[in-house]
Amino acid sequence: MIMKSSVPAVALIALVVSRVQAFLPVGSKGNTHGTITEHAVMAKIQEVCEAVAKSEGREIRIQSGSSPEEVLRACLGTATGEVSGAKFHTALNQIYMQNGFVDRDFMGSAPHHFNNEAFIEGRNLIIQGIAAIKANVRTDNLQSARETLGRVCHTLQDFYSHSNWVELGNNSPYANLIRPDLNIENIAGVAMPTCSDCISGTCPKQLLPDILNGKFLTSGYMGLFSPNKPKGKCSHGGETDLGSKQNPRGGISKDERLSYNADLHNNAVNLASEATLELLEDIRGAIGNKDYLRLMGIARSAVLAFVIDTTGSMSEEIAEAKRLSYNIIDRKKGTQDEPSEYILVPFNDPDFGPLIRTTDPDVMKSEISKLKADGGGDIPEMCLSGLQLALTGAPSSSEIYGFTDAPPKDTYLENIITALIRSTKSSVTFLMGSFSRRRRALKARSDFQVYYDIALASGGQAIEVSKSSISQATDIIVDTSTSALVTILQRSRDPGRVESFSFLLDESVSNTTIYITGSSLTFNLRSPTGVSQSNTVANGPLGTIQTVGNLQRIQLNKIEMGLWHIDMTTTRPYTIKVIGQSAITFIYDFVEEFKGPHPGYAVIDGRPSAGSPVKLLLTLSGEKGPEALEVHEVALVEVSGVKVSNGTIEKMGGGDFLVTVKEVPEGEFVILLKGKDKTFSSLFQRQTTTLMSQSKITVKAIADSSMLPGEEFKLNFTVRTNGSSGAYTIRARNDKNIPMTHPSTLSLVSGGSAQGTVSLTPPADTVSGTDVTLTIEAEGPGGSDSNYAVLRLSVLSKVTDLTPPKCEIVDVQGTCYSSSCSSSNWELSVNITDRNGTGIESISIQQGSGNLTQKEVEDGVMGLYEASCCSTSVTLSAVDKVGNVGRCSYTMKSSAGSRLMSLPLWASLLLYGFLRESFTL
Repeated sequence: MIMKSSVPAVALIALVVSRVQAFLPVGSKGNTHGTITEHAVMAKIQEVCEAVAKSEGREIRIQSGSSPEEVLRACLGTATGEVSGAKFHTALNQIYMQNGFVDRDFMGSAPHHFNNEAFIEGRNLIIQGIAAIKANVRTDNLQSARETLGRVCHTLQDFYSHSNWVELGNNSPYANLIRPDLNIENIAGVAMPTCSDCISGTCPKQLLPDILNGKFLTSGYMGLFSPNKPKGKCSHGGETDLGSKQNPRGGISKDERLSYNADLHNNAVNLASEATLELLEDIRGAIGNKDYLRLMGIARSAVLAFVIDTTGSMSEEIAEAKRLSYNIIDRKKGTQDEPSEYILVPFNDPDFGPLIRTTDPDVMKSEISKLKADGGGDIPEMCLSGLQLALTGAPSSSEIYGFTDAPPKDTYLENIITALIRSTKSSVTFLMGSFSRRRRALKARSDFQVYYDIALASGGQAIEVSKSSISQATDIIVDTSTSALVTILQRSRDPGRVESFSFLLDESVSNTTIYITGSSLTFNLRSPTGVSQSNTVANGPLGTIQTVGNLQRIQLNKIEMGLWHIDMTTTRPYTIKVIGQSAITFIYDFVEEFKGPHPGYAVIDGRPSAGSPVKLLLTLSGEKGPEALEVHEVALVEVSGVKVSNGTIEKMGGGDFLVTVKEVPEGEFVILLKGKDKTFSSLFQRQTTTLMSQSKITVKAIADSSMLPGEEFKLNFTVRTNGSSGAYTIRARNDKNIPMTHPSTLSLVSGGSAQGTVSLTPPADTVSGTDVTLTIEAEGPGGSDSNYAVLRLSVLSKVTDLTPPKCEIVDVQGTCYSSSCSSSNWELSVNITDRNGTGIESISIQQGSGNLTQKEVEDGVMGLYEASCCSTSVTLSAVDKVGNVGRCSYTMKSSAGSRLMSLPLWASLLLYGFLRESFTL
């Protein structure tokens, strides 16, 4: 669906951009799925942020038209430190992208668009999607929840554009679409005619009087591939609808604002917007304010993620990891650098895991203190298996640190790890105990080469360090476990060569650090004013050089704006990386064009196709929003070579840019962006860290439903190639070790494709909401080329409890005076029941700054809310164990006495006495 009009719209921060009728160009005037979703999402974020701030005793006021960066900073509060909008934009784009994907992946599916009178099936998609979102959040699988939310929003919004809900005179959203306890009512029968013929195709009143008078629900039939439709039924309409030329001609879609349907279109847009807000409110009520904000990406950007070898020789590393995590937690508490999430994955042999993920620093301290060095036996360990869990469990763009002194036993996972790195854009750094007994028993660095390759592919480091100096090496973790981390330069040379590398430092950058890895390296650092310092000077005019193992860490004394140089004067292999802290950054995705009634661009899941230009969608972010920034140059740069391929830049609005690069480097490359910060008239440079390259193979797979515990789930995938003909090796792995089958090979000819099926059967006791990351890899003959698809699947138990808890207000006590609110209080008593349901999971204050106490009673929960008369409104949410939400809302009037509800006075007073005796306030 598209909804477009002349109504001005806030610039869309979305994936799908288009040239024709579907999604309008980003930043244009009009209403699309993207703008409707964005407006609702940002409005609800603002509302929830203000409610959370008020409950914490602080006031925030987010101005209308504020940039996402300004909203993020207001929501996170006034803690010291830089705030980066990168992860916030990433979270939002995960919603917006999947919203757009419905037009690509489910183009011909009537239920996904409420076409062809598929009301029951379309509503089922919404109800199942809402249940999956709530279950995913309960198990902390936020990315899966965001992606499902995007798809559900699209289908929900299409109801108002594709059905006759507006024509029936309804001026509020259809609550039955998101209420599992209610059904779709009064659907027009299969043989019931619904539309009159419209010769011009532009008739505003095609619906038959019997449909309007009887309040029957219908929608247009969409003929993408055939003009056939049931006799007398309405068409969708439009150029791509073949059925719109068959009697009855025309169409009732309100996707586009035209002269004959302007009012209907505007009403459909308004109802779709209100319905989206109601959906978001339902989810908010089920998961609570703080988890809702985390779902929307409102969180500090730093994440602390450790993958730790726990075999017998690792006692020093475990002790250091413990010391370091305690130090980071304690030192950064209360700042923007405080980690928002903690990840811990132990590994041994043959065991690895479990993944421990928490937002509570005390839980992280407790879990890491439990680690002990024990066992291991033979030297190789299951490091990559542990790393796989961390990559699939950590948020996108995380910094992950691996501690080990042994090579990996599970090297067969290397391609899967590389695929996950490219998919998540996370960085992996290894700290390898280089002089242990176990390490000396090995003959060559080649046993550890996979660590160097993974570190390079992700933009991390592979640091060789003695156990006695491990504490010095971990300074790199302190450097990078921080908010607003940006990469300014990254290069690798193997073999090394004499070369000069330049990089720009701008006014916004602080805490600049340079890492150079390699053995016996010589180099010279030069500032913009010509001051130089060689690697032999530990404390010089430009910075302090610390050498630990194969790492040289340079902390600049003073950040001088302008062009810096690192002159390498060695022929030994080396890597260079320059990082800092800055709010100026960008996120990106490689995209490809798709056709259909709503054409656009969609994210490529895997490596871009070889032999054609590469397209990227970039979103630029800065402290004062993208309007304060300019983009001058975007290029693909070989990390291990000298090729630089500049792209053509198309400004899309709202900080979005579509970049096309025609001459793509043959080797692995990163993205280099240069621009100008107009606030300080300062030129800046930023670079991505994840290596990417092209492939002649593509792997496509679409998951259109959740998995059920104990039942087989089949997923079809397609492999295409423009490379060699022959047998293509197929590998598939999932991060939960769920039993599965798939073909070991597929036979392809150049220019052709073949299909395969992966079958998974989650155990019957799998927790509902469990997130499963499935990676499918196809490797060409001889192993010279490969590509992959990474999918996030959810396991969702069947929901049989469809009724929300009942929340009744039974008593209100207190008198509030407007003249002196701080000197008086009021109290609200509620009774919450979930008869014949799954039981009450939680009761929380959704709005209000008072205190809530609760006590379980025989048939439910009694609650007592107490607040100052300065806070006179409250909304309580009661959630059952499957996410159904019941609410109580009340506003205390000033200068009025107590008011009793639902019970007679004598009963209310008895209940009030019971609550006062039973509750500790």
